[in-house]
Amino acid sequence: METDEKITIIEGPPPTFEPINDGWALGLNEGPFLAEIALTRLRTFSGPSLVERCYRAWHQKKNIQLEYRSSDGLEETAPIVAARYLETDDGQVLLLWVRLTGDEVELELGYDDDMDDEDDAGLDQI
Repeated sequence: METDEKITIIEGPPPTFEPINDGWALGLNEGPFLAEIALTRLRTFSGPSLVERCYRAWHQKKNIQLEYRSSDGLEETAPIVAARYLETDDGQVLLLWVRLTGDEVELELGYDDDMDDEDDAGLDQI
């Protein structure tokens, strides 16, 4: 049985995920389950090789996962659907677009803390 390829975050805080509403990224959301496409930015020393690992996995029709620890210390994974790296003055930044489903979307993306009590009451009923 083949296992998925993975990129593991080995140090630092849990990644932050930004919701993406670009047209091209929404096209990555095809599948049997409703999901949210989100972007995370990670500092790295090997951006080109990590992007190459993603391309090789996809070329071989394999999945590749982002593996990380959540804020409560649990091991989590998210399928990577697109990857790119950037050279910045501070070093390389790996951009990963991932597919988040179900509880991951609410947990990672959260709700705005500035909401008033009336809005909070409405959310409890959803």
